[in-house]
Amino acid sequence: MMADKRQRVGLVHVYTGDGKGKTTAALGLALRAAGYGLRTVVIQFIKARTCGEHQACLRLEPDVTIMQMGDGFVLDTANDNQRYHAVQALVMAEEVLSDGQTDVLILDEINCAISCGLIALKDVMRLIQRRPSHMELVLTGRGAPYELCQQADLVTQMNAVKHPYDEGVPARRGIDY
Repeated sequence: MMADKRQRVGLVHVYTGDGKGKTTAALGLALRAAGYGLRTVVIQFIKARTCGEHQACLRLEPDVTIMQMGDGFVLDTANDNQRYHAVQALVMAEEVLSDGQTDVLILDEINCAISCGLIALKDVMRLIQRRPSHMELVLTGRGAPYELCQQADLVTQMNAVKHPYDEGVPARRGIDY
């Protein structure tokens, strides 16, 4: 079966936009991949809060591994600690890319890390160029740069039309995180 996976052609996905569902779509892909015996690694840039997906991924190991490497959500500004964590996440992504054992690599919130200046776009573009041809690479987060979208094979724009948060409904455990 391993030979079959290595003959597959992997694509680059970008899930971006101001709407809800970017991480959820990526994790849905991880779930589908696990169903067929593909190994997925999820590296979360920026995020530093345990969520339901972490509990679920523990049940799916070793097929799905999730690594939280962030230092909390970044909105408009970045500090040295956040930058350090984002660079470490990028280093981890390079290691996963090189190990040859991963079929799907999800870099969650990497687009935000780029737009906030935590990591350089050129480094992410180099990562895309170095990915093994069988690997599916998924980049999520708001504000995906134009160049990144041009390089991707699939780009999905999540648009916020209506959200309960705008009406004062807080994020709900098990549904929103």
